[in-house]
Amino acid sequence: VEGALIERVQASRNEAVRFIVINPAAYTHTSVALRDALTAVAIPFVEVHLSNIHARESFRRHSFFSDVALGTICGLGSLGYDLALRFALERVAGK
Repeated sequence: VEGALIERVQASRNEAVRFIVINPAAYTHTSVALRDALTAVAIPFVEVHLSNIHARESFRRHSFFSDVALGTICGLGSLGYDLALRFALERVAGK
């Protein structure tokens, strides 16, 4: 549910969250509200997609998140989450 994701992102501001790894799924192409929540909390994040969104239908090639994310990983399946987490941990550690 989009509202639940937005509430979770907003709650992260008060929980000492230092980095977000998010797969916005279909909201990638539709949710200005989720984008606004992520930019409002000003917590760095990486956008992850299991499939290569650029190799899919034309409407899936636009992301409302990529331009405000520190990075975007797509098309690597679940390995994308591992890489995003590794990046997040290194970033938080100051590397």
